[in-house]
Amino acid sequence: MASRDDPRILRPDTLAMTATLAMLTAIGPVSTDMYLPGLPAIADGLGTDVRGAQLTLSVFLVGFACGQFWYGPLSDRVGRRPVLLFGLGLFSVATLACLLAQDIATLVVARFVQALGAAAPVVLGRAVVRDLYDGARAGRELSRMGTIMGLAPAIAPVLGGLILLAADWRAIFGVILFAAAALAFHVARNLPETLRARSPEPLSIGAIFRGFGPLLANGDYRTSVALSTLAYGGLFAFISGSSFVLQEKYGLSEIAFGLSFGFVVLGYIAGTLIAQRLFSLRGLDGVIAPGVICLAAGGAGMLALALVDTGSSLEVTLPMAVYGLGLGLTMPQAMAKAMSPFPERAGAASSLLGMWQMGFAALIGIALAAALRVTALALPVFIAALGVAACALFLLSRPRARL
Repeated sequence: MASRDDPRILRPDTLAMTATLAMLTAIGPVSTDMYLPGLPAIADGLGTDVRGAQLTLSVFLVGFACGQFWYGPLSDRVGRRPVLLFGLGLFSVATLACLLAQDIATLVVARFVQALGAAAPVVLGRAVVRDLYDGARAGRELSRMGTIMGLAPAIAPVLGGLILLAADWRAIFGVILFAAAALAFHVARNLPETLRARSPEPLSIGAIFRGFGPLLANGDYRTSVALSTLAYGGLFAFISGSSFVLQEKYGLSEIAFGLSFGFVVLGYIAGTLIAQRLFSLRGLDGVIAPGVICLAAGGAGMLALALVDTGSSLEVTLPMAVYGLGLGLTMPQAMAKAMSPFPERAGAASSLLGMWQMGFAALIGIALAAALRVTALALPVFIAALGVAACALFLLSRPRARL
């Protein structure tokens, strides 16, 4: 690593730092979104069915949740950089295993290990934000990261579709491997250590659980984590079910699916941009309030259109773009609220938040995979239920919130 006087070193309040943190938090979504158009091809190529292919998504979320248990508390003790570089290395090795997998069981195991590695940059990207910024400024930074990060999942499915036109699904993992290696090199060379004071507590399972206690005792933390978890659950329902619903029910090609997915991500990007302008006027809760309304409206609208059954894929993608708008307004601010009271436990706060998010999303993915075997209507039902639940939670926890 170069010295702190080296001009290459990333510094707070710069676009370069924001972009780097955004890339770190995007590595998990990109490693999923890019291969979404290839799920039917993976199912055919490895001799499995829809449920088997979707298991590679759900197991990724399980691994993601498990990895987050360790990385945050560990980084509070030894620093952000070494833990981050370990996670990127593990992710790269597991991605190579995905590329070489010859059966669905091997791919599922490799995806689990890949998720263990991907958890580190996501957890530590949020922890670095808390190391560098406080309160509403942290929320603004997470929204800025979300704007940049949103471009990756918007482009990833389209890129995945283009790769499938020229090669098979294994080439997608080759591109992911190259990107992960380049990011690891950039971090090793340019990202400074941001942890201000290392935690003196020994690292053990008992110590980690004890460290989670003060977080769970905080009512705002519990509510913010639950709100973020419900909002992300609806997004993951779309991620895990959309490739089969849009490609099989509505007959979209891989490229058309990628473009439809990108349209939904544009809604998310718009939400993060609007959030940055609303902060100074309305604060965190004032940004979350219209966000949860969009979550509920998008989910309920999708269900209503699905019941009418127009036969157009727009009945899924248009309301999901509204949901994405709500996600961009809601999730970065909810995460900032959750982590704000705990500057000395930023890693642990980020880990616990991520564990709840990803563990719940994994359950949603497993349940949705089973339900989609019965009816495609399961997708809008799940998204509507989660969007309405997020809105209800916010209203009940903030009875005087001005909508």
